[in-house]
Amino acid sequence: MRDRIRVAVVDDQELMRSALRMMVESQADLELVGEAADGHDALALVRGRRVDVVLMDLRMPRLDGIQATEIITRELPATRVLALTTFDLDEYAFPAIRAGASGFLLKDARAEEIVDAIRTVHAGHGVVAPSTTRRLIEHVAATPADTGAKAAAIRERLTPRELDMLRELATGDTNAEIAHRLHLSENTVKTHVGHVLSKLGLRDRVQAVVLAYESGLVKRSHPRG
Repeated sequence: MRDRIRVAVVDDQELMRSALRMMVESQADLELVGEAADGHDALALVRGRRVDVVLMDLRMPRLDGIQATEIITRELPATRVLALTTFDLDEYAFPAIRAGASGFLLKDARAEEIVDAIRTVHAGHGVVAPSTTRRLIEHVAATPADTGAKAAAIRERLTPRELDMLRELATGDTNAEIAHRLHLSENTVKTHVGHVLSKLGLRDRVQAVVLAYESGLVKRSHPRG
């Protein structure tokens, strides 16, 4: 039997923690390892126990979810954070993703969507609410690009094919869509994506989208470079 995915629930509302707890405990492949009501307690929890995925509320007292996410992903890179919020607003989504969250979903998402997202981020992929994905790309595309140092460093680390794959990732398309466009097998695309993420030290493709635009390798008017 495969090890269960160890999940921590962080939310300042007891009712929400209860709902998330029951959702996690209803799944045979998930294990609830603890709960926290704010960012400080969340840090103590993940530092004291092995946690695979944190369900992180973003608006909390003392230490908010964005600050907690940044610390967790810096100290414990193997721990994935799935940010949950009541508001589908850029001011919450983008800072959470920049802080290192592998996913961003609304709290009113269906239970099966959240459960699937836990499994997805644990597998090393990113999850962003559909309503947020396109705005994320537009937001980072509109951000002034780096002076060139980031782009140069990326070019040194990636092969030409991998550099092309990074630009493809910046479109926000799935592996299947990229494979169809490039006339490649989906497995080949998946392999290239894995190499890109590994060489650049990125957790998932959401981080790759942000880096591609911030480095200037992808321009807003020419999304595929």
